[in-house]
Parts: sequence; C-alpha cells; structure tokens
Amino acid sequence: MSTIKIATSNYPITRHNSWQDYCQHVEAWVKQASQQGAQLLLFPEYGAMELCALFDEKMQADVIGQIRAMQMHVEPFIALHQQLAKHYQVTVLAASLPVLQNDVFVNRAYLFLPDGTIIYQDKLTMTRFEDEYWHMAASDRIGVFDTPAGKLGICICYDSEFPHYARQMVQLGADIILVPSCTDTLAGYNRVRIGSRARALENQCYVIQCPTVGDAPWVASVDTNHGAAAVYTPVDYGFPADGVLVQAKLDQPGWIFAELELDKLSEVRKTGQVFNYRDWSKQLRELNNG
Repeated sequence: MSTIKIATSNYPITRHNSWQDYCQHVEAWVKQASQQGAQLLLFPEYGAMELCALFDEKMQADVIGQIRAMQMHVEPFIALHQQLAKHYQVTVLAASLPVLQNDVFVNRAYLFLPDGTIIYQDKLTMTRFEDEYWHMAASDRIGVFDTPAGKLGICICYDSEFPHYARQMVQLGADIILVPSCTDTLAGYNRVRIGSRARALENQCYVIQCPTVGDAPWVASVDTNHGAAAVYTPVDYGFPADGVLVQAKLDQPGWIFAELELDKLSEVRKTGQVFNYRDWSKQLRELNNG
C-alpha cells in the first residue's frame, strides 16, 4: 500500500462516570475517524490515565498510588481496543498506560491491528517524573511492526528526543514513527515537537505526533496538558518546505487527518536535494581536531 490515511488526535483528558461511559467515549472517537476513512488512528501517551476518574477522590489525588490502582483496568482496556480495531477494521495506537511487568512498571503503548493482533512498545527512556516518582523501568527492546497501515516504529514522548531510537527503527524498515506524547508545559510539548521534526528530517521518514490536551484537576498525574498533533515529513522535493504536512491548533481537542504517500520516501532518498538517510554514518566517523 503506497498511500494511507491517518488520524492523529489532540486528545482531551475526560472525566467519566463509569467504565461504560469510557467505552462509549473511545468508540465514538474511533468511529468518527473510521468514518473519515482513516486506516491508522493515534491516541496519546498516558491518555488512559483519565480512567482514574473511576477511583475515589483520595486515589484521584494520589499520584503514586494511581499507577498500581490502574492495573485493574489493563485487561478490559486491551479487550476494548482489540474489539474496536476489529469492528472498525482500523489499526489503533491506544493511549499508553502504566503496566506492571515482572514487579516493575513500564509505560506501554499497545498497537491493535484489524485482524485482532496485539503488539506493543514500552518506553525506552524515562523522564524525571517517571523515574523519580513512579520508579518506572525503561525497556531494552525496540520494535518495528508490519501493519496494514505500513511498517511502524513507536517513540513514546521523551524517546523522540533521542535520535538513535528512531534511527534503529528506520534501519529496520519503519517508514512511519508514531510519537504519542503527554506534556504539561509548552516547553515540554516543544521539546517533543522539535525532536519529532528532527527525526523526520534526518531519517527522511514520516513522524506523527499525538498529544494529550486540556486540564483535568481531578487526576493528579495528568492534570495539565498542552500540545498540537501533527504529521512531519522530510524537508525536500515533493514535501512541504517546512516539513509540516498538517498540524492541529494548540490545545484544541479533535482529530486531524493526513494522507501519507509512502512511495515518496524511497524516491526522496534516491533523488532528493540531500541524502540525510544515506549520509547518517558520515557524522560518526572520527574527525581531526584543528
């Protein structure tokens, strides 16, 4: 498939009164994007933490206890998204969530395919909050996934700020890097945005950013959120001159859509003005000083 239509969200952290409310909410989002013809749908990092609304007020305010309490929702969360991906025949990057694995927590982004397949990428580098407060474990495994929407890699938020993760994914065949994010300041959002644009430039690939947005004072871990979903491209022939294919309005909830022409990536790597992908290794050579 050379052209795919994607949907990436400015996803507002929402207060739900019941599990059923949450299920209906997520299905409405998936249905809307599917009806617009999207084949790949992105939800953000830690968007699933809105499920803390189902806890009592004490737990909603307990930024440490929340991640353990969230484990009761993990299996139903997986089942819901698997069902939606199959029913609407779309590939869904679900909102990431803390998952208890071998006595440690990881930040896990599940990818659900239309045939019911479930795959995932765990975050590779923890932020200070994840490390110092949640004591989460960084993954040592990096994946590239064959999907009906193309070959994908996932850099969860902070991971996008480190060039070698995306580079490994692209070398393994990824044409698209998915960047679900959750940032509580404009500076945090811009770090991820700048990193994502750089990854698209240096690898001559597509990078799709998907943030949480809005205020949610009732859940301590994701109480403030800023961002703008976007699709970034190579900066060369056949692509936007600024490398921005489409971008949402800052902090404005909703989907944005784009068509990705995958054949253009191999073409620009052969005939572009520059060959960032090919010339990557040249920067690693030992140079004379002076």
